[in-house]
Amino acid sequence: MRLLILFLSLLPACAQVHTADHVVVIGVDGMSPAGLRKARVPTIDAMRAAGSWTYHARGVMPTVSAPNWASMIMGAGPEQHGVTSNDWRKDTFDIAPTVIGPGGFFPTVFSVLREQRKDAAIGIFHHWGGFAVLVEPGVANVVEHCKTQGETISHAVAYLKENKPTLLFIHLDHVDDAGHKYGHGSPEYIAAVVETDRLTARVLDAVRAAGIENDTLVLLTADHGGVGKKHGGNSMAELEIPWIVRGPGVREGHEIESPVNTYDTAATIAAVLSLRPPAAWIARPVREAFAQ
Repeated sequence: MRLLILFLSLLPACAQVHTADHVVVIGVDGMSPAGLRKARVPTIDAMRAAGSWTYHARGVMPTVSAPNWASMIMGAGPEQHGVTSNDWRKDTFDIAPTVIGPGGFFPTVFSVLREQRKDAAIGIFHHWGGFAVLVEPGVANVVEHCKTQGETISHAVAYLKENKPTLLFIHLDHVDDAGHKYGHGSPEYIAAVVETDRLTARVLDAVRAAGIENDTLVLLTADHGGVGKKHGGNSMAELEIPWIVRGPGVREGHEIESPVNTYDTAATIAAVLSLRPPAAWIARPVREAFAQ
């Protein structure tokens, strides 16, 4: 009987990942599950109701930005891609990557998409300047560093409406900034999470306005959480992140029970866009998020 229960519990994880023509990722630096629980976030709540989600996804160690953003887009952990700190550069590192991709470092989902679909439109709009060093030069159609969260969303939305990109990646840094200045869980931090909800609504409105809502997977996640005014430690408050997805074939109102790691984001994007993942990736698509 116990074996039967275990088998049944694994069935959702074997569901087929549904494909989509477009993927939009909204990555919010430092936005913890605890922050989302405390904040009034009607748009994000509606995403959960219309899609699949977990507040127990995990980042990687160390719980700092570059290793976690790298893992999210590289489909592997620091042990494989070698990004172990915010000081990492492709020619300055402690751990060599297991493979070298077209950018001179471990392959990202952006280069995988470009190699397999030459005509794909790829847009990256990032609030934290350090994100760009993780992306292969010349792979995306546009990589733009914006000064504020509002500017980041405005430029991303304009690009989305005009180009209807295959993959749009939006990085926001204002929540992490509030955590460092005022403390995670502070009123200012919660206000920044509330602002994220409003910014997310702008992205979803743009997807609808572009006429691609039925063909677009939207994924909202983060790199790490925090404790006090910092992160980088070994606590669950720093390690756990939200992972929320809605779109074609996604189960509605479903809380994901199987393990989700931040590097699984890359594998999920690849599966949705019908891409062959590199052999060096250790990530797996989050199949439980999709209907059977």
